[in-house]
Amino acid sequence: MIRSHAHVIRAALLFRLRGEQEIATPSTATGDYAIGLEELASMTRDHNISSLQHCGGVKGLSKMLKTNLATGIVGDENDLIKRMNTFGANRYPQKNGRSFLRFLWEAWQDLTLIILIVAAIASLGLGIKTEGLSRGWYDGASISFAVMLVIIVTAVSDYRQSLQFQNLNKEKQNIQLEVMRGGRIMKISIFDIVVGDVVPLRIGDQVPADGILITGHSLAIDESSMTGESKIVHKDQNAPFLMSGCKVADGIGTMLVTGVGINTEWGLLMASISEDTGEETPLQVRLNGLATFIGIVGLAVALSVLAILLGRYFTGNTKNPDGSVQFIKGETTVSKAVDGVIKIITIAVTIVVVAVPEGLPLAVTLTLAYSMRKMMADKALVRRLSACETMGSSTTICSDKTGTLTLNQMTVVEAYVGKQKINPPDDPSQLQSQAGLLCEGIAQNTTGNVFVPKDGGDVEISGSPTEKAILSWAVKLGMDFDDLRAESKILHVFPFNSEKKRGGVAIQTADSIVHIHWKGAAEMVLASCTGFLDSNGSLQSIDKEMDYFKVAIDDMAACSLRCVAIAYRPYELDKVPTNEESLGKWVLPEDELVLLAIVGIKDPCRPGVKDAVKVCTAAGVKVRMVTGDNIQTAKAIALECGILSSGADAKEPNIIEGKVFRAYSEKEREIIAKKITVMGRSSPNDKLLLVQALRKGGEVVAVTGDGTNDAPALHEADIGLSMGIQGTEVAKESSDIVILDDNFASVVKVVRWGRSVYANIQKFIQFQLTVNVGALVINVVAAISSGDVPLNTVQLLWINLIMDTLGALALATEPPTDHLMHRTPVGRREPLITNIMWRNLLIQALYQIAVLLVLNFRGLSILHLNQDDTIVKNTMIFNAFVLCQVFNEFNARKPDEINVFKGVTQNRLFMGIVGFTVILQIILIEFTGDFTTTVRLNWKQWLICVAIGTVRGTFPI
Repeated sequence: MIRSHAHVIRAALLFRLRGEQEIATPSTATGDYAIGLEELASMTRDHNISSLQHCGGVKGLSKMLKTNLATGIVGDENDLIKRMNTFGANRYPQKNGRSFLRFLWEAWQDLTLIILIVAAIASLGLGIKTEGLSRGWYDGASISFAVMLVIIVTAVSDYRQSLQFQNLNKEKQNIQLEVMRGGRIMKISIFDIVVGDVVPLRIGDQVPADGILITGHSLAIDESSMTGESKIVHKDQNAPFLMSGCKVADGIGTMLVTGVGINTEWGLLMASISEDTGEETPLQVRLNGLATFIGIVGLAVALSVLAILLGRYFTGNTKNPDGSVQFIKGETTVSKAVDGVIKIITIAVTIVVVAVPEGLPLAVTLTLAYSMRKMMADKALVRRLSACETMGSSTTICSDKTGTLTLNQMTVVEAYVGKQKINPPDDPSQLQSQAGLLCEGIAQNTTGNVFVPKDGGDVEISGSPTEKAILSWAVKLGMDFDDLRAESKILHVFPFNSEKKRGGVAIQTADSIVHIHWKGAAEMVLASCTGFLDSNGSLQSIDKEMDYFKVAIDDMAACSLRCVAIAYRPYELDKVPTNEESLGKWVLPEDELVLLAIVGIKDPCRPGVKDAVKVCTAAGVKVRMVTGDNIQTAKAIALECGILSSGADAKEPNIIEGKVFRAYSEKEREIIAKKITVMGRSSPNDKLLLVQALRKGGEVVAVTGDGTNDAPALHEADIGLSMGIQGTEVAKESSDIVILDDNFASVVKVVRWGRSVYANIQKFIQFQLTVNVGALVINVVAAISSGDVPLNTVQLLWINLIMDTLGALALATEPPTDHLMHRTPVGRREPLITNIMWRNLLIQALYQIAVLLVLNFRGLSILHLNQDDTIVKNTMIFNAFVLCQVFNEFNARKPDEINVFKGVTQNRLFMGIVGFTVILQIILIEFTGDFTTTVRLNWKQWLICVAIGTVRGTFPI
């Protein structure tokens, strides 16, 4: 069904694109190439073996595409442009995000705003009718303007966040991968792949385009993303077609790219869907519930006010400023009565607008988007929004060693060849007759590559850091990589396996001798050895020297070196399976090996890791190291990084081997897991068991991982952190956050940002609820006692704008502080409103209510105003209320600290919003009195308002 769907989309898109002359799809030879785009695309799409054979197989097809299967395409600018023009680029048309007009449309569909718009229209009509055009339009136009301002600000804010999410999604899709061009391996973006490229495939890689297998060993592809079937498909010369978007589940291979972009089924499917950014995080769900509850309370209050005001109005208890009664039964005209009722309804609706905290969900969106953008600058790409906030609750981090705690810059610093220690390790003169077999094993049993420029430049070595270290060492010893690869033929490969901690290859030399080379964890390979080659190249029994080699490994491991053993065994040619199917299932013999060398590889600790571990410990987050390395190596690195405080801590169960941990029962694992600090020689399954045990014990677990086999642990953890450099695509897709620089210090920054998200939301909740309580109580008390409200519709809408949108923007973008890392982690079920917040909220709301109610009921006498100066009194109440909220923003910045002004000048956005709010308030009071029903205030009255706000803002001090 998926493929049928893709064909339909493809037909429609090709029709449209051809009409727009964006692509051309000839079915015959095209320009410089002996095969056309449509013929090539249909061959791969339909998995047409006969068509491939007609082209002469993969070799014939590579000639048609002008590709050298050994060295790849030329890859210069002209070559790439020709290929893109002929066969297309590896991009597909993407659906545009929602337009700004769509956000405007969604913003005005809020029910309370619709009621206010209707009220504004009715008020406009009645105002013009009763007071004439010159003054009658003020009320209706003021409400309309205020509503439009709220809609526009909300739409702009939502639109900006949408653009940020789109940019992050583009970053997620920009996968970096290796290709062979001009004989060298280079890293490029997936978008730069062209038809004819030769791409190496390893476990965990994503197939970047449609293509045909060149060579492969035990290559298994997970095609579930395209076929919907979860079974793994094995690829060989009988089934050579590879589909873009699928994942390499096992084995290694190389492919010839035959289709890119819109000419692949993956591209067609991607063109038909758009990235969903509508994910709701757990915190958003909780806040939506809180907002709904507050909204219901606000609605109940508004209905009460409505009933009271209507009752007072129709019973003749509502009076005009001059003392005249507004409604007299039998005398007041219908139009005046309707006008009075509409004003009362408008007040009630506005109370609902102020009471409903639309800013809560907006604040979460803002702080998540802001945090995601800033985390990107701190080398962390967020794949799932919920991870931002969950990371703030993490109580333990299970970290890999290699590349995360260490630099991943590996060099061979110690080497034993046979029984002889080579010092310095790259001195070729100390090697005797073992050099040939050793270099053969290193050159053939690798997924790396050595490129020697023809112009005599520096040798370029590619591959994993371990592979690069060993290849560099062998090159210094005199290894000729290309010649050794050409002299023998690879029969079968056993790719490196994280369970067995080794990888092997069977080769046939020019004189038909079969060698099986193994390379892997030193003590594991050593356990399979029965002999070693001495300095004369003679085979010696290893039994008597086993202890010597074990001591050598322990000594290197104690110096925090990664120990790798290289061994081989001869094999009879007639025992090697002859047909391809049997050869693919052949299990390479791994016993009776002959030890060739043991190397110690130094991978220094990352600068700053020790400090980062200290920060985590101070923050109540326990750092655990989970590594596949030797237990002694793990112990040495843990001591160097500060994960283990002293050698006295290095005993079971603080430090444990994976095989010991997995042997325990489930209940025993739960008890022991909390004590584990270092786990050595762990398999991916051991890591999964540790995560499960910690989570059952109530821990919030963050896990780092880079391999395909780490995917279950990354998925099981509360927060999965994959590595951006060494991580496979499978690991990245299973993770919540990608650490782009593979650095543990970046993981700690993610914890800071996670805590910042939670802290910023709490700041805004305190700010919002203080305003809500103040506005509601003042209006309700005034309405019940006097039948009028001091804060009218336009004023309340302005307060709503400050509170919901500008307040959210100011408080949601507070950067994290060191103070956050001196707290304990936030519990899973810890209430959003803490006891400290309740204290602040109630005291500040009571102060605000008390001062403003005194102004409302005794303001005329206190301020020495006449009875006709009610509008001055109400202006002062409005002005003081707004200034209280301005200072409230300072107060809310640090709910649990005394100095609320600390570091405020470093947040320019916060200062800008506060300044902008104050300037707008001055303009509102001094220049727009007709619209806001306010009057200009003298300097003494302004001073009183500022003093009320200042006292409000300096409450903690």
